[in-house]
Amino acid sequence: MLVLSCSNWNKTMLQNQVRIIGGKWRGRKLKFLDRKELRPTPDRMRETLFNWLTPVIHDARCLDLFAGSGALGFEALSRGAREVFFVDKHIGVIKQLNEVANTLKCEQAKIIYSTAEAFLKSTEETFDIIFLDPPFHQGLVELCIEALKKHDIIHSGGYLYIETEAENQLIPETLPKNWAIKKEKRAGKVRVYLINIGSHP
Repeated sequence: MLVLSCSNWNKTMLQNQVRIIGGKWRGRKLKFLDRKELRPTPDRMRETLFNWLTPVIHDARCLDLFAGSGALGFEALSRGAREVFFVDKHIGVIKQLNEVANTLKCEQAKIIYSTAEAFLKSTEETFDIIFLDPPFHQGLVELCIEALKKHDIIHSGGYLYIETEAENQLIPETLPKNWAIKKEKRAGKVRVYLINIGSHP
């Protein structure tokens, strides 16, 4: 049996929180489950990402695949996104995301219990921005890119954000001709990309 002292319990709870860094919920803390595969995007990287997205985030329809803590999706809503679909395959994560949405009184959060691949294959929704931040070292970025190539769910002019392990470099030549890497950054063990989806050639 695991017994946590009061001080250890408080430390654990503080570690399992992520702070919204901009917009109407700035400073609010979101609790997330203690799962080893959940690694919310750090504050500085989220700040960089949403600086990149500032011109397009307002009124955008977003998809947060592998939603996890919900940090990216709730940050988008805080900064003026019209609607965010949160997708995750873990029922505990889904329950926690619903609790966060209820706490924030957020009706623009659509929380869906599904694998990312199944959602991409079946959805009839289309989006302006997709956040793709899966667990590392499982080939999930490549799997989702292939699904996105087949299913036309990103609007022309929309954006795909990818967060992956640092050694996983995307090769532009392997992407569709209408996908352009606009931003790329490495921070420690993480590499991120912002890809603009143009009109089909």
